[in-house]
Amino acid sequence: MDYLAGLNPQQRAAVENTEGPAMIVAGAGSGKTRVITYRVAHLIQKGVDPFNILVLTFTNKASKDMRERISKVVGAEAKSIWMGTFHSVFAKILRVEAQKIGYPPNFTIYDTDDSKSLLRSILREMQLDDKLYNVNFVYNRISAAKNNLISHTEYLENAEIQAEDSGNKRPLTGVIYETYTKRCFKAGAMDFDDLLFKTNVLLKTHPDVLNKYQQKFRYLMVDEYQDTNFSQYTIVKKLAAAYQNICVVGDDAQSIYAFRGANIQNILNFERDYPELQVYKLEQNYRSTQNIVEVANSIIANNKNQLEKNVFSENESGDRIKVQRAFTDNEEGKLVAEGIMQERTSKGYNYKDFAILYRTNAQSRAMEEALRKLNVPYKIYGGLSFYQRKEIKDLIAYFRLTFNPGDEEAIKRVINYPRRGLGDTTVEKIIVAADKHDITMWQVICNPAQYIEGRIANQLNDFAMLIQSFAAESKKLDAYETALYIAQHSGILKELHTDDSIEGRSRYENIQELLNGIKEFAEREDIEDRSLAIFMQDIALLTNDDRQDDKEKDTVSLMTIHSAKGLEFKNVFVVGLEENLFPSQMSLNSRTDLEEERRLFYVAITRAEKKLTLTYATSRYRWGTLTSCEPSRFIEEINARYLELEVVKPTKSVLDGQGFSDERRTWTQQRDSFSKPKPAAASTANTSTPAQRPKTSILPKAHVPTPGFTASNPAEFQNGMDVEHEKFGFGKIVNLEGALPDIKATVFFQGLGNKQLLLKFAKLRIVK
Repeated sequence: MDYLAGLNPQQRAAVENTEGPAMIVAGAGSGKTRVITYRVAHLIQKGVDPFNILVLTFTNKASKDMRERISKVVGAEAKSIWMGTFHSVFAKILRVEAQKIGYPPNFTIYDTDDSKSLLRSILREMQLDDKLYNVNFVYNRISAAKNNLISHTEYLENAEIQAEDSGNKRPLTGVIYETYTKRCFKAGAMDFDDLLFKTNVLLKTHPDVLNKYQQKFRYLMVDEYQDTNFSQYTIVKKLAAAYQNICVVGDDAQSIYAFRGANIQNILNFERDYPELQVYKLEQNYRSTQNIVEVANSIIANNKNQLEKNVFSENESGDRIKVQRAFTDNEEGKLVAEGIMQERTSKGYNYKDFAILYRTNAQSRAMEEALRKLNVPYKIYGGLSFYQRKEIKDLIAYFRLTFNPGDEEAIKRVINYPRRGLGDTTVEKIIVAADKHDITMWQVICNPAQYIEGRIANQLNDFAMLIQSFAAESKKLDAYETALYIAQHSGILKELHTDDSIEGRSRYENIQELLNGIKEFAEREDIEDRSLAIFMQDIALLTNDDRQDDKEKDTVSLMTIHSAKGLEFKNVFVVGLEENLFPSQMSLNSRTDLEEERRLFYVAITRAEKKLTLTYATSRYRWGTLTSCEPSRFIEEINARYLELEVVKPTKSVLDGQGFSDERRTWTQQRDSFSKPKPAAASTANTSTPAQRPKTSILPKAHVPTPGFTASNPAEFQNGMDVEHEKFGFGKIVNLEGALPDIKATVFFQGLGNKQLLLKFAKLRIVK
């Protein structure tokens, strides 16, 4: 029982009390993973059969890490625990039970690209305007319906939903949903949302199956419970109903996935479902300095809708949080890059100790440019996944057809790749014939003479025989041998090997890397079934959060804050802290949305271990237009005693793109001046609507141009004139030199000093 010795009293109580419903409220950096793994290990040590334990996570990486930790305590028995993501666990159950709801056990799992491709086909067939019925909109609409357990039938029968679609001038959305559902079913395919939706259908319509898994999963644990949607909540509640040995773990302050359907009320109202609930609060943060923890607390205190907790740290006080102001987003990037270089040199950090977090992916451009100029190595997370590359998806489509020849999207992808004379016209004929006779595309391909006129029967027969040969070989060979056989006989390897371009060689190497991965899978000893079908299931269920382990690479990490959840770095830069960017302009219409943005900021802050820097720009290009920016309200909500404010003072016009000098004016205020902290931010939140701004600010304000600002004619300027600049504010011309059109002015701006401006570009207004 030595594993209990290193736990604090709150952690130990959460580990040892295993019976009945429990909620572990785990603050950031509080040792949540340790508590979950030790709790599972403790169950096994007490004699619970590991086959009776279900642990649900949100990433494969999290479940893998937990299993490894548990195995260190209980040994090989950890392999018998049912542990994985919601999608992987219930896909496994559906493989066993799918025939009860009309699906084959070898059903295909469509990824987002497959689903959108099918939707595009349906929109074309229905002759709908793809700008009005945008495929992303339709996909998200269907996904939201499924996550709320609304079938296509219920969707079409719901008057409120139909009125909303009609109001949006998309009255046929429900018909598209119905067609999409039927086409997936005909193809023997489920999309990601179906893995949960169909599990709910299965448990609802087959009480014997529900009882089977209630008896099997006598102990349930759910990680990151604040991120569950209604569909996940319903499954968990049904499975836990018999024994009620359910333990959920999470932090309402880190609920940031409402856009994916996550419902924070699941954790806030958990006690309503289980009145006998025991609550354990993990409030000690082991990750961050005291100042970082206090800043996070002062931010999240502004949210009304939250569980009460008092997160604290016994680590060192640490540096105060630096707030840096730049004049443009490019200068902001340079400021961050220089900060990384300076900190790395002075403190001996590695590049991998730094992360740059932003609200939107578009913000990475300025950061990347600045890092490249200083030769700082970096990696962007959230880019194109290896399994989303075209050549990989092409070969995997052949794999999919091997096990499910009814897979419509896989057929369309490779029926003419490599080219075999079966182009778009042929595919269209196959689709028309399949619809006319209410059969699958594969049935048409296997009997072309019966359904299609013309001279393509031989090519279609050859294609059908090719896929059938793959299926036959897969029954005799292991995963790697099957994959290699398909890669060779499909013609893909030859096609890519003959392409001598740089891109062609890269694609060929990617195929080899995929085959290497399958070889490694085929040689694993920790799993019983090492067939290609199981490998396919594993890669189909990879989540966006399952990143490659790049710890050996010394690079700065760039990512959105959503992607950073669950990670930690010694030094964190949170950039772009401006109104309408962070918080997002879309969040300012309701308190609920604004509170989610604030939780997102809380997540960003709590990624930092040693040092946290917040930056913002007073101007930024948006949609091709230079826009003045105002500091984020979130900075103003931080207790000023924890802040150090710094502003960059440029010596050249920011309009000439030359950047800024090393001269900086630092407003490091004496600690004594913070002896009277500003009023608690929560009181501000209580007296203002979400879209209102606090009236006082500890930050320098960006200049707001006079309404109707129009630049004056350069020929009208004279020495001594009072002028206004769009960003620098009001000033006085102290010198003019040169001749039209290249007159250069030296202007004194209060607080900025003299600046030299080329008048034809400077946008100065004469103050009358």
